[in-house]
Amino acid sequence: MDKYDVRKQFKELYAPRARDFELVTVPPMEYLMLDGQGNPGTAPAYAAALEALYSVSYAVKFASKHAGRDYAVGPLEGLWTADDPDAFTRGDKDSWKWTMMIPQPDWIGAAEVQDGIAKAVAKNAPALDLLRLEALDEGLSLQILHIGSYADEAPTLHRLHTEFMPANGFGFAGPHHEIYLSDARRVAPDKLKTILRQPVRRL
Repeated sequence: MDKYDVRKQFKELYAPRARDFELVTVPPMEYLMLDGQGNPGTAPAYAAALEALYSVSYAVKFASKHAGRDYAVGPLEGLWTADDPDAFTRGDKDSWKWTMMIPQPDWIGAAEVQDGIAKAVAKNAPALDLLRLEALDEGLSLQILHIGSYADEAPTLHRLHTEFMPANGFGFAGPHHEIYLSDARRVAPDKLKTILRQPVRRL
């Protein structure tokens, strides 16, 4: 049996170009999610969220493999908001709100996640009580591949928000979405690959 990989199953969603914004239609997808607030570089809640997500995702994956359906754990993704949108441009990271998440195959349900949480509890993973399985339906979205540090995303997002979207008749239809294709612990900042996605609606 072929090993399922969300990045191959939905290649058009996980392999955009770095030069131009692309319009895609994102189907409803299931994610393990965990909400929080604060500077992702320093907030203990952020580190705890990632540990919980990965602990449960891998526990669920290995159980599914043992049952005969193997898959690659999907990339880390994040939804980002702030009460004051200018908090992103001025770098007020302590006020950032985030939902960190990892996509799950469609055959993974609540029972499998609860089993995964139980295994993670046995290993003392944190923040497990905040974890949930939830569908996200973004639909029509614009996206682009950003190569470089997270701190250097601002010009691309400014161009998307103030030039491309108004010029092409698009409005906002959901929070800013980032998909992390690189492991920041192992890849130099200038080599990081991140998909920047913005759900949109036609005006």
